[in-house]
Amino acid sequence: MEDAQFRSPEELRKVLNIMRLARSKLITKIIVFALIVYAGISLITLRGRIDDVRGELFDVRRAVAEQEIINAQLEYDIENYNDPDVKANIARTNLGLVLPGEIVFYDSGSGPDEEDS
Repeated sequence: MEDAQFRSPEELRKVLNIMRLARSKLITKIIVFALIVYAGISLITLRGRIDDVRGELFDVRRAVAEQEIINAQLEYDIENYNDPDVKANIARTNLGLVLPGEIVFYDSGSGPDEEDS
């Protein structure tokens, strides 16, 4: 190989252009790699968020279903408020009342005002 001092200026320019091109290709590869890594991390993070939101959606749908059941029971109670059985059921469940002579048993782990879990 020739010594650099014997090369013509045109050859030196070609060598410099090749070096610049190689350096720009390396920078491009680094940038593309960084973007791929960033996209991968973003996808992993978004996947976790999506799973969290799906869990919240499930909880909200369950709560809505439970509330719909409660609403249906209340609508039934309102529509049939004159029915003696409905009145007795409301008195038992909401007010804790019992008929004379009835025996009430309470769970020893909970009081009469606490709900069973």
